[in-house]
Amino acid sequence: MELIKIARNVHSLSLSKEENRVALLSDIHWDNPKCDRDMLKRHLDYCLDNQIPIFINGDFFCCMQGRMDRRSNKSDIRPEHNNTKYLDSVVETAVEWWSPYASLLTVIGYGNHETSIIKYSETDILQRFVDLFNYKNKSQVYTGGYGGWIVLKYEIRNNSLMTKNLKYFHGSGGGGIVTKGAINLTRALETYENMDVFIMGHIHENASRNDVRDTLQYNQGKRVYELQQKQIHLAITGSYKEEYGDGSQGWHVERGAPVKPVGGRILTLNGRRYKKDQLEHYELLVDSQKFPL
Repeated sequence: MELIKIARNVHSLSLSKEENRVALLSDIHWDNPKCDRDMLKRHLDYCLDNQIPIFINGDFFCCMQGRMDRRSNKSDIRPEHNNTKYLDSVVETAVEWWSPYASLLTVIGYGNHETSIIKYSETDILQRFVDLFNYKNKSQVYTGGYGGWIVLKYEIRNNSLMTKNLKYFHGSGGGGIVTKGAINLTRALETYENMDVFIMGHIHENASRNDVRDTLQYNQGKRVYELQQKQIHLAITGSYKEEYGDGSQGWHVERGAPVKPVGGRILTLNGRRYKKDQLEHYELLVDSQKFPL
């Protein structure tokens, strides 16, 4: 695995033939008491056992319990963070908890919770975490953007590389109970160009679909135009914060929100060799699935 920063919110991730998977997580809300850390640890340990790089698409933290945050509720704070150095203690304990996975973390994007901390508490807690984490572990984790790009480079044979452009966006809106984010994915198709993969979080759903576009590509070698069907994989990653509980009370229940799926997804890249017009061709197939644990 090789990770390179190209711009503020653009990175490239090179994978060998043995590293054909990338874990896609979002909405972890790690410091929230409702974060299912047991499941999170199982998923992270699975990545560790299988050497799967990890990308986190926003809301790594929850951090709504600061004195100046109008959303604060002291019942939603873990005991180890209930002190006069609230945000500092969240960062310090997070660095310690996440350190076993230092070799796998790649890019951590911003979510609405991280940007709200900047707004209410005037500190960039995500950048503070990444800086301290890299210092402690001598690692190279990057902060991304609320949205951005990751160029996935995959080695197919003889050091030949194929690429896929992954567009990420943390998300917006509340997500419909009926559509479960399908409209958000369709909007993305009308908003972004040249993407092969689109992922979002924010609405705490967990699903994927494939769309196809009829495209015209110029074949430089043959000096002709060719019709191609462009495959686009779109996915929504779930949260690790389970808010519904027994459905008796709480903000999530009172606003009429349903039980949400918990957990992230794993993106898989597979090279396929085929023959067309007596010539050998390769294509890179992309799909994603929920964690097996």
